[in-house]
Amino acid sequence: MSGIIDTVVNSLQDLLGSAVKILPAILTALVIVMLTRYAANFTRKISQELGEKTLKSKSLQLLLFKTTHIATWIVGVVFACVVAFPGLQLGDIIATLGLGSVAIGFAFQDIFKNFLSGILILIQQPFQIEDQIIVGDYEGTVERIDIRTTKIRTYDGERVLLPNSEVFTSAVRVRTAFSHRRTDLAVGVDYNTPLGKAKAILQKTIEQVEGVLDYPKSEIDFVGFGDSSIDLIVRYWTSPRQPQVRQVQTRAIMSIKEALDAADISIPYPIRTLYFYDQDNYNDYLPSQRMSEKLDQKVSQNSNYNRY
Repeated sequence: MSGIIDTVVNSLQDLLGSAVKILPAILTALVIVMLTRYAANFTRKISQELGEKTLKSKSLQLLLFKTTHIATWIVGVVFACVVAFPGLQLGDIIATLGLGSVAIGFAFQDIFKNFLSGILILIQQPFQIEDQIIVGDYEGTVERIDIRTTKIRTYDGERVLLPNSEVFTSAVRVRTAFSHRRTDLAVGVDYNTPLGKAKAILQKTIEQVEGVLDYPKSEIDFVGFGDSSIDLIVRYWTSPRQPQVRQVQTRAIMSIKEALDAADISIPYPIRTLYFYDQDNYNDYLPSQRMSEKLDQKVSQNSNYNRY
């Protein structure tokens, strides 16, 4: 019994001695991790200032200081592991990371997919911060492009977080990609309207609306003969941002209505003609009186035939 107790005591002494030996290394590693935090913030600040001076794109600036921040943390953690475990070689760390990355890759494939998509979006720059885009059923202003998600603010004041992989693989409409954007406004005029006069009035009116650009030039197109009107499309260009587009469209509708009223040109509404029939005196094929005459004539013929 005393031999077992001696063995246990010796084992505990060996463990305590080993702990005492590696304790300074562990404390040093913890200090390195704490210093890494300050170093990461410092390098992030430096890279942010450098990026603002050298890079015009906010997306590339974001990519630069995020990459610098993450790289600093990786270097600090690897250095802390080497200090805490002196027998651990750099090759062993790389091999461990390689094996671990395979397992982590299967477990977090969606996260890595979004991460890589975010990097490609930041590099290729299909759109930038403050651009107004449409992705699927969502439309709004791009607030931020993170490593995992793209944040947009809808026109209703809501925030939508879109996975970068979905943004990267979907069709994206960038509504503010150019300096101007066209709006097509449908108008109908009465069939008795002189078309040349109507076109001239609409052309002059739309060019005088506040917010409509002089170039590209506005156009008036006749597009068809409607049920109760001749249909036109008023095509004009404005600033591409949604608030300006909406405000100019309101002013355009008001100005066109006032101009057509002043010129005594009506904007007709749909007209339908309804025919009413007395169902008691109407048959799908013949009126009821004619049907009765036909029946009487047939009965008379049958009677004459039976007589002979």
